[in-house]
Amino acid sequence: MSLTWSAKDHKSYTNPPAVTGLKRPRNDTGNKVTVVLGAQWGDEGKGKVVDLLATEADLVCRCQGGNNAGHTVVVDGKEYDFHLLPSGIINSKSISLIGNGVVIHLPGLFEEGDKNEKKGLKGWDKRLIVSDRAHLVFDFHQVVDGLQETQRQAQEGKNIGTTKKGIGPTYSSKASRTGLRVCDLLGDFKDFSARFKNLVQQYQSMYPSLTVDVEDQLKKLKEYGERLRPMLFELLGHSSIEKKIDY
Repeated sequence: MSLTWSAKDHKSYTNPPAVTGLKRPRNDTGNKVTVVLGAQWGDEGKGKVVDLLATEADLVCRCQGGNNAGHTVVVDGKEYDFHLLPSGIINSKSISLIGNGVVIHLPGLFEEGDKNEKKGLKGWDKRLIVSDRAHLVFDFHQVVDGLQETQRQAQEGKNIGTTKKGIGPTYSSKASRTGLRVCDLLGDFKDFSARFKNLVQQYQSMYPSLTVDVEDQLKKLKEYGERLRPMLFELLGHSSIEKKIDY
């Protein structure tokens, strides 16, 4: 879906013509936004479509989801696999953005970037911007995902069939307002550590078999956070975009 918008269009939209069936006037001088939506149960080829559209885009944004099944894109005989990174990251002339609706597993993000870099994806970290409001997927979220599937199988004789990447439990943490975001990790780390421990304890009370090496996890998360910091997009500031987009 393509949408061209301008101040003139806004005026026409808020005061629509009285004549039924008259189309809203368009103005090609506005910014053009193309939205790619999946209408099936995956495997529609969204990644390939985004890769093609990205050749004429300044900014490629991902708005939701996590490191699930992902997309495979083949360019010049090289096969790239994307799970968190927007597939438009291949285009060296556009900037890719991971929005606040996405849940991010930091080890998975950097593993994915490094793996594709070895295949020829250069400078991906210089073209990536990450919202500081995105929620974080922790390793224990992934363990809980598996435990929940086992529990469903035992109780109902069937499970959902998740990828066990921790996406569902993370969105549950987000909905219950106990989840932690990128800005929490890169803010006061002492406060982040306390909240992380509380979150672990909450899940351990529900799943007694869950074991988490809290100190080891916190050490790794701090390292991942520092690597992520240059890619940060703050809600109240646009410095990261201004530095990466050549206006």
